[in-house]
Amino acid sequence: MPPTLIVGLGNPGPRYKGTRHNAGFAVVDALAALHQVRFRTWERLRVASLRDSQMHLLLAKPMTFMNLSGDGIQPLVVDRRIPPDRILVVHDDLDLEAGKLRFRRAGGAGGHRGVQSLIERLGASGFPRLKIGIGRPPDGTDPVEYVLQRPDGAGSAPLVRGIERAGEACLVWAREGLERAMSLYNTGVDEPGGDREGNP
Repeated sequence: MPPTLIVGLGNPGPRYKGTRHNAGFAVVDALAALHQVRFRTWERLRVASLRDSQMHLLLAKPMTFMNLSGDGIQPLVVDRRIPPDRILVVHDDLDLEAGKLRFRRAGGAGGHRGVQSLIERLGASGFPRLKIGIGRPPDGTDPVEYVLQRPDGAGSAPLVRGIERAGEACLVWAREGLERAMSLYNTGVDEPGGDREGNP
């Protein structure tokens, strides 16, 4: 049976570490640290392998930039013969309140360039996603600048908590399935605008 894959989306390099747009990277980094597994380079990815009695899980971070995420992930998916329903893509979302989580079964990119790249390169949109809310930018702030900023002070706390909960949510998805994960983590999520365009 092929492994289960969790893809954290972000931009590589110290310039982007800790930014809102790198929430997906932060989740898989936290999972790797928690389970004491190390990332290794595989083509244009950083990949870690996590095994227990219930699952074989791969954690992946594309080392391309966000809008080319699919270029890094597609070769791994083909090599390991991973079907779309066994791929969870974790990414930031402007339309969710900071720290809120929402699983989604499938669908379009919602304006998120990393997700759009995956859809194009995998030739499918039927992979589940875990969205991590980063909130809307203040009036007058360019959304592109906003997602590439690091939240500071009290403003960082909701996102930090959301990233911690997202790691737990990923393991529930891997071990117990999407329906269970949705029932636990989508409760009380308000997402007006749904897949509204505008997430860089």
